[in-house]
Amino acid sequence: MPHTHHTHYRNMYPFFQIYAALLFITGVLMDPPDQVLAGLRDILLSEDNLITDYIQVGGLGAALVNAALVTLASIWIMKLSGEPLNGYAMVLIGLMSGFSLFGKNILNIWPIILGTWLYSVICRERFGKYVTVALLSTALAPMVSYVGLENEWGSPALGLILGMGIGFIMPPLSAYTYKIQNGMNLYNVGFACGLVATMLVPLMIYLGASPATNYHWATGYNLQLGCMLTVLCVVLIVSGFFFCKRPYWAAWAGYRRLLHTTGRAPSDYLRLFGFAPVLINTGINGLIGMLCILAVGGDLNGPTVGGILTIMGFSAFGKHAWNIIPVMLGVVFGGFMMDWSLRDGAVQLACLFCTTLAPISGYFGWPFGMLAGFLHASVVLSAGSPVSGLNLYNNGFSGGILAIILYPTILDIVRRRQPELQNEDYFEIIHEDSNQTPVENEVVEHVIHQEEEKR
Repeated sequence: MPHTHHTHYRNMYPFFQIYAALLFITGVLMDPPDQVLAGLRDILLSEDNLITDYIQVGGLGAALVNAALVTLASIWIMKLSGEPLNGYAMVLIGLMSGFSLFGKNILNIWPIILGTWLYSVICRERFGKYVTVALLSTALAPMVSYVGLENEWGSPALGLILGMGIGFIMPPLSAYTYKIQNGMNLYNVGFACGLVATMLVPLMIYLGASPATNYHWATGYNLQLGCMLTVLCVVLIVSGFFFCKRPYWAAWAGYRRLLHTTGRAPSDYLRLFGFAPVLINTGINGLIGMLCILAVGGDLNGPTVGGILTIMGFSAFGKHAWNIIPVMLGVVFGGFMMDWSLRDGAVQLACLFCTTLAPISGYFGWPFGMLAGFLHASVVLSAGSPVSGLNLYNNGFSGGILAIILYPTILDIVRRRQPELQNEDYFEIIHEDSNQTPVENEVVEHVIHQEEEKR
């Protein structure tokens, strides 16, 4: 069956480019040009193990410029690949711009992307089919930086080879790992990357490497970054209500219907509900993430803003207020019982990235969502130790472990549904598209009806 290009969402590219341009302009205005360049150099030469806050390493201006460059590169990779846009494109932009504030830079992402491109060439398939995996697999970019910059052990050539090897094996691995998680962990590639890191890091250590976790954590930026995020979220909400060629009441009605979905992957909200409800959802979720960090006395900096941008990206693909708040509350509740503080940087990140398990809350109900968040916070604090912080999607790895354990266990307890693996390939599902609006409308009604029946 020939792949059909859907042109309906192509007007997303100019908005993505405007977003990248705003990041760049804001970064240049924050600090003097020479300071931005010096900071950018420091960012490119850092080893990037978790947690490496680029704001702390190179300054706010340099971090935003790096985010702009990575975002722009991601946009053009997506565009040149020829792959049709859908809700997951917003995920990629939110995630790539967010993680380019703490781990991904304009230098260390390329070997992994090149490796995935090489895989598509050898398989004689379009690179567009794997562009999503290529960009998401840059979660292991710190490995490229560590090996490429480690003067006593690695070398730039070895870093290039390692990155290409990672990019090459990720497409088949990530397609397989999705099936065993039953759509309950939204950060599927993070789980796959965690498996790869669990294999490679011990190998590197026994070959003489000595990677160690970092803790570069910026403070004192709550006002600046809070204002930026608030403006961005308000603009998105207002745009959803008044600038999407849809009556405000229809946009609100669409958003309310979106809130009744489980969020189980794949859930392409852009195709199911259109731009207006998705933009409203994105803005509201961004405000929820920011308020969560501020409420626990946390810091708005590179990692936490990266987590908020990731939530905003996934607002087009599975996350909404009703399924993320219970999981967040589970982490907060754990903060009063466990031997760790909500003010710890890693726990603040867990408060945000725990929303990878939002489908558990949406599918089984809020009590199970709180349970998932409660467990996730403790698991993720230990899951990163074996890989020395070299997997940026550590919460995705932890989320995958919990999804594999919780899904069949909860099913057996509540006896609501029979456990059933999804055999469809994740990345084929989310890239499927059609030009037939009536068909899309029929799909929308069918999916919403099924979701409402589940609840």
